[in-house]
Amino acid sequence: MLVLGIESSCDETGIALYDTQAGLLADALHSQIALHEAYGGVVPELASRDHVRRIVPLIYQTLQQANRTLTQLDAIAYTAGPGLAGALLVGASVAESLALALKIPALGVHHLEGHLLSPLLGDAPPAFPFVALLVSGGHSQFMAVRGIGQYQLLGETVDDAAGEAFDKTAQLLGLSYPGGPALSRLAENGNPERFALPRPMLQSGDLNLSFSGLKTAVSLLVKSHQPGDYPDIAASFEAAIADVLCHKALQALETTGMACLVVAGGVGANRRLRAQLTAQLEKQGASVAFPPLRLCTDNGAMIAYAGALHLKQRPGLARSAGAFTIYPRWNLQDYTRAV
Repeated sequence: MLVLGIESSCDETGIALYDTQAGLLADALHSQIALHEAYGGVVPELASRDHVRRIVPLIYQTLQQANRTLTQLDAIAYTAGPGLAGALLVGASVAESLALALKIPALGVHHLEGHLLSPLLGDAPPAFPFVALLVSGGHSQFMAVRGIGQYQLLGETVDDAAGEAFDKTAQLLGLSYPGGPALSRLAENGNPERFALPRPMLQSGDLNLSFSGLKTAVSLLVKSHQPGDYPDIAASFEAAIADVLCHKALQALETTGMACLVVAGGVGANRRLRAQLTAQLEKQGASVAFPPLRLCTDNGAMIAYAGALHLKQRPGLARSAGAFTIYPRWNLQDYTRAV
């Protein structure tokens, strides 16, 4: 089965072709970083218009790269939510229109499920069951994953997610957009032990997370220190985030009795977090899996893959093409009940 994947939930247009026998054949990605940089964040209207410009050329580019044609497609998977409404509409309308013209099924996929399953696209994919740590944009969640569509929420952020905390802290330090990667680069030259920043909810006894207080603590440091201290502030902040996520991850594995952690989403590309999780879980006899670095951020490959797995497991799942709904706000639990 050859599945075209379309991702357009925010500021990246991702297209991919996944074959259930041959694997990932090709993928292409256009990032809107340069478009939004002047505004310090994503402008929804500009994001939607750029998806309109990019999506069709990227589809043809991906098909050409894989030496395939539209008529060879068996299905189309696209991000139906959560995300920016206008951006989602672009991807959904193109996917459904194309599916209608080709007389093939189209399937709306949950964006977070795409991230959650993306480590399975790596060279050593983990086996079910496992605990997933989703750290993507405004989402920080621990999920127990027992199979495709079998996801149980264990804990989540009660305010700022890890990605949001990275971006907001980067703004406090005067770093350019996107803030998260810029802060991590700055932290590489800093001393993570210089400032004793809080580790929010470390001893809460549950698997919920909170990072707004950490961001506030950084703002107080910035007011009382000079730019020359910023690398140490960045490194101390990054260490606090990693400590909390590692502690909660170990707690999640103990609570579920599982021995494998999967980390997915943009923050999953953070070097300190990767190294610390790998070292601490190995000491406990557990394992950790990450997606390939280029698949940590939004991409079409994860959507094509998630759609292919659903269609392979339940061939009659996809709706008739032509009518669709998008979900700017979409709880992953509601999605799993629907599928």
